[in-house]
Amino acid sequence: MANWNDDQTTRQGFGVSPAQAGDVAGRTTMDAGLRKHMLSIYNYMASGVLLTGIVAMLTANTGFVYTIMSGGLLSWIVMLSPLAIVFAMSFGRDRFSTSTLQAMFWGFAVLMGLSLSTIFVVYTGASIALTFFATAAAFAGLSLFGYTTQKDLSGFGTFLIMGVVGLIVASLLNIFLQSPALMWAISAIGVLIFAGLTAYDTQRLKSEYLQIQHLKVTNPGVAAAFPLGKMVILGALSLYLDFINMFLFLLRFMGAARE
Repeated sequence: MANWNDDQTTRQGFGVSPAQAGDVAGRTTMDAGLRKHMLSIYNYMASGVLLTGIVAMLTANTGFVYTIMSGGLLSWIVMLSPLAIVFAMSFGRDRFSTSTLQAMFWGFAVLMGLSLSTIFVVYTGASIALTFFATAAAFAGLSLFGYTTQKDLSGFGTFLIMGVVGLIVASLLNIFLQSPALMWAISAIGVLIFAGLTAYDTQRLKSEYLQIQHLKVTNPGVAAAFPLGKMVILGALSLYLDFINMFLFLLRFMGAARE
């Protein structure tokens, strides 16, 4: 007869040692922390895209977009300010506080909205909406792939960044050449590059979090130099840029010109 009161059956055993149980609990905590971290990044990124869209539509509907397109000083400010903020956030992350980076991120989203308001003058609202939802679907799939894949995508990083530089050079060159064929080639390559960057950046952000969590155990002093709040904002900025650029390049194919 089985002895249900035998304390041997209530001890932690059955092939699981206390150390192993601790490892399982640690992994569960790590997974929960990772999901919370990535969710925070996506919430910031989505909120930034939403703010940009609202500002762009309001600017277009009020007619202020034509002032921006007039070619004066305001046009240059709207065009160059977002780039300046991106560089400031990227290279000044250690000097700025988390709250300052937050303010810069929201300011960047507003300025991008002013800049992107011009697409409502060029393309129909229906084609913009269709392109947006197509980009959102592609972004979600690519980001999920980057998060779940066991393949190391870090080797593609340098290649993709070089591709972005090549796109910028080709776009500047085409300002003078005005070649339709080159424009379509730039657009097609641009979609592919930022699709790749979406998966790459997602995996990179996941890996960075895991590295910081590991440092908290092995080297707490070094880990303290990388606050998660800043990582969330800068991660959201990276994914925001991937989404917006993929959207703009895709819009050249799917956008219907206003008559």
